[in-house]
Amino acid sequence: MSDDGCGFPAPGLHSFLFQPLFTVGGYEFNKVMVLALLASVIVVGFFWTAFGKAKVVPGKLQMVGEAGYDFVRRGIVYETLGKREGEKYVPLMVSLFFFIWIMNIWSVIPLAQFPVSSIIAYPMVLAAVVYILWMSLTFKKHGFIGGFKNITGYDKSLGPVLPLVMVIEFFSNVVVRPFTHAVRLFANMFAGHLMLVMFTVASWYLLNSYMIPAAGVSFVMTMAMIAFELFVQAVQAYVFVLLACSYIQGALAEHH
Repeated sequence: MSDDGCGFPAPGLHSFLFQPLFTVGGYEFNKVMVLALLASVIVVGFFWTAFGKAKVVPGKLQMVGEAGYDFVRRGIVYETLGKREGEKYVPLMVSLFFFIWIMNIWSVIPLAQFPVSSIIAYPMVLAAVVYILWMSLTFKKHGFIGGFKNITGYDKSLGPVLPLVMVIEFFSNVVVRPFTHAVRLFANMFAGHLMLVMFTVASWYLLNSYMIPAAGVSFVMTMAMIAFELFVQAVQAYVFVLLACSYIQGALAEHH
């Protein structure tokens, strides 16, 4: 029963805390860590199985794998970076997309019922991978001076406002960019899971009270939220990879 005595177990931060399930070599593994590892195994296992013995006339699994691979390659990477520059980054972007998508989709899978991306550490690590790649490409492509101009938006035609613009651009690119890249994914998954938990618990609570008609409404809302979350989960994986490609494109672009 809740503190106010109403009996409704309202969801909150405790819905995102899990006790360790087991320990391996001194490292504790909780439900979220296990789901993240399973997501890795699923992505690697699927593409390994689909393309391990690729055929000229593909089977059903290979066709599904090729469709997913081509969706990211042509629909995101090529559209942002072009075919010549983008081809080398396709494996990374495909891995990011499907790993994030599987981590998100755990939210609506029975027994799992939790989006790994709603724990900010996971989006932060993925955003850090993109950030390190972006920074390394920037300075490798342009050198130290050119790379500094690239991340600060140096443009001498701006005249007196150039120093202010450079400070703003530096702060935006070096500090804000990786933060927003991670938080965008985290916040959407966090909020979505909280809403799903709230409507699911409310349905059960109302069903066990005299407000059974309200339980039906809450259940319908739960189904609607699940359908909406399936859409959002795919969109967030798409947006994360699209932004990663746009950052790489900015790193490779010639500075004028």
